[in-house]
Amino acid sequence: MTTAQPAYIDHFVNGKVSTGNSDDRAPVYNPATGEVTGLVAIGTTSDVEEAVAAAAGAFAKWSKTPPHVRARVLFKFRELVERDLDRLAEIITREHGKVFSDAKGELTRGLEVVEFACGIPQQLKGEFTENVGRAIDGVSFRQPLGVVAGISPFNFPAMVPMWMFPVAIACGNTFIMKPSEKDPTLSVELATLLAEAGLPDGVFNVVHGAKTAVDALLDHPEIEAVSFVGSTPVAEYVHRRATGAGKRVQALGGAKNHMVVMPDANLDQTVNALMGAAYGSAGERCMAISVVVPVGERVANALREKLIAALAKLRIGDGLVDGIEMGPLISADHRAKVAGYLDTGVQEGAELVVDGRGFTADDSDGFFIGGSLFDHATPDMTIYREEIFGPVLIMIRTESFSEALELVNAHEFGNGSAIFTRDGNAARHYVSNVKAGMVGVNIPIPVPMAFHSFGGWKRSLFGDHHIHGPEGVRFYTRYKTATTRWPGDVLSTADFAMPTLT
Repeated sequence: MTTAQPAYIDHFVNGKVSTGNSDDRAPVYNPATGEVTGLVAIGTTSDVEEAVAAAAGAFAKWSKTPPHVRARVLFKFRELVERDLDRLAEIITREHGKVFSDAKGELTRGLEVVEFACGIPQQLKGEFTENVGRAIDGVSFRQPLGVVAGISPFNFPAMVPMWMFPVAIACGNTFIMKPSEKDPTLSVELATLLAEAGLPDGVFNVVHGAKTAVDALLDHPEIEAVSFVGSTPVAEYVHRRATGAGKRVQALGGAKNHMVVMPDANLDQTVNALMGAAYGSAGERCMAISVVVPVGERVANALREKLIAALAKLRIGDGLVDGIEMGPLISADHRAKVAGYLDTGVQEGAELVVDGRGFTADDSDGFFIGGSLFDHATPDMTIYREEIFGPVLIMIRTESFSEALELVNAHEFGNGSAIFTRDGNAARHYVSNVKAGMVGVNIPIPVPMAFHSFGGWKRSLFGDHHIHGPEGVRFYTRYKTATTRWPGDVLSTADFAMPTLT
C-alpha cells in the first residue's frame, strides 16, 4: 500500500495562493493516525511585508465601499461555507483531531459571527444632534482602522479566525490572518471562499509561520491592530510587544474554568454536562471545564462515582468514525505534556482516580490519551494552578458555597465559570460575584452568542476589548465626532474663550 504524498499548504496573498519567499516548511499531521498529511509554508518577514502591502493597497477602496455592499460579500460567503460545511469539517477533523460533529459545530458558531457582521450597516450607524449650539450640529460616527491582523490557535482553526475577520472586514478594514501552523488548511480554504464570494484582492490575506511571522506582524508600522487567542504567556507577550509598537490589541489568554456543583444540583444532568465540557475536543478548549468544585462530601462522593462510570464508557478514536466522542490530542509533543501533568499530579499527592496515560487506539499511531480524573486536589498543586489543555478533570472538594466561590475567585485566570443548582438565589449571587468574564447557570460552556462579546477577566484577557459582537465593532473602528457650522451665521468678532456652544 502506498501512502499519499503530503499536500503543500501555501500562503494566500492579494487574491491568490503564494509559495512565499522561503523553502522552509513544517509538517502537518493527522493526529488520529500520526501520519504527515501536509507541509505548510513557514512565512518570513518578507512574506509579511508582501501581505501588508497587499492589504494596504486594498484599504483605500474597501474602506470607502458602502457597508451594505461589504455585507453582501459576507452574505455570499456565508452561503458558500454552508454549501461546503461537510468538506470543511472533515478538513478540521483530519488536521485537529476533534470529532466530525464538533468540527461542524465549530463552523456553525463561526458562521454566527458572519451573520452578525452581515448586519454591519446597523452597527455602524452614528449619532446626530441638531443644534448643539446656535446653528451648529454634532455628528459622531465610526471609521475603520486600516490594516489589521489576527493570530489564532490550533484548537479552533475555523471558529476563532471567524471571530476576528468577518467583523474586521465588515467595518472596512483589510486583514492578515496568521493561523496555527499545526492545522493551517482551513484559513486558506476560507480565503478561497471569500474570493469566490467577491471579496476584492488584498482585503483578506493568510500568512503561515511561527514566531518570525508573528513578530513581524506585531512590529509592522502599517498594522493598526492585532487580535490574538492562545495561551496566557503568549497573550501577554503579544500584548506587550504590539502595544509597545503603538497598536491596539485584544489578546485572549488561558483559562482554568470551574464548575461549582451545589447540593441541590441534578447530578445526572451535571455529569452529562461535565463529560462534554471536560472531555469534548480532548479538553483542548479555552472554555473547557477543567475543575469541578462539589459543595459537601455527599455531593463529591456521588459525583465521583458517576464520573468514573461515565469515563468507562467514553468512546475514544478517530473523529471521522461514527459514534466516537473524543479524538486525539493535536500532537505527540502535546500528548507528552499532558501526560507529564498527570505524572506531576500524582507526585504532588492528588488521587488519580481515572488514568488516561495507558490508552492506545487500535491499529493507530495517533496522539491519543484517555480521559482522566483527579480527586482530592488542592489549590497549591501544579495541576490546579496551570492550564493543562487536555482531557483532565480535577476535583477540589469544598464545605460551603462561600468557600467554593472564594476558591474560584482566588485563581489567576478568570475566563469562564459555571454553577449547577436549582437555587435561584445562589445562582444569582454567583453570577454577580464570581470574577470571570463569562458565567453559566446550569450551562457548562457559557460561550456568548455572536451578538454578545467573548472574553475573560484577570490573566485571561490582555487589552480593553472582548472579541466579536459590539465589542468587536468598537475594537476594529475609531470613533470620530464632527461639529459643523455652515456659512450664513458668520462670527462678528474673534472669540478667544473656550467655546461653550450656548
